[in-house]
Amino acid sequence: MRPAEELRYLILAIQREGNRLFASELRPLGVTPSQAEVLRVLSDHGPLTLTALGDLLVCETGNSPSRLVDRLVAHRLVQRDVDPADRRYITLVLTPEGKGVNRRIAAVEHRLYSTIDAHVTDQPVDETLRTLRSLASAFPAGHAVARRRDLSADAQPQTQPQTQSQTQSQTRTTR
Repeated sequence: MRPAEELRYLILAIQREGNRLFASELRPLGVTPSQAEVLRVLSDHGPLTLTALGDLLVCETGNSPSRLVDRLVAHRLVQRDVDPADRRYITLVLTPEGKGVNRRIAAVEHRLYSTIDAHVTDQPVDETLRTLRSLASAFPAGHAVARRRDLSADAQPQTQPQTQSQTQSQTRTTR
């Protein structure tokens, strides 16, 4: 087996198992892994426009997450508000119920990450991350992860929702 082939299948195996475990933990909350990602991104970086949200999602790279958001709005977990900085845009925010579900998702993620941490103790995680970042940087989903990592590193309390132009400016600077 070529190293690239093994790498591909190892990444696939880890992703499938992680997603299977994550989905089973989320099932009682009534959300899918993709919906959980939207709620977590809005919690960490919101309020956001639909386009800005799409720029930060791994589950919907290259597509508008409008149907995904529609389902969350229908379940009263996300609310659409008029952007006060530019009334042409709609911003997405968590509802009180969405915030509650988000807290439970964060607890599920914490357990998942603790399991991963336990499996990689005494392993060269930083080196592995550099390798995976290099590989992922060739793909839109990798760009979404990099944007989220950069936003988290620059995290400041945000008092105003991001307008379309602010998000596009941030997106341009992270590419």
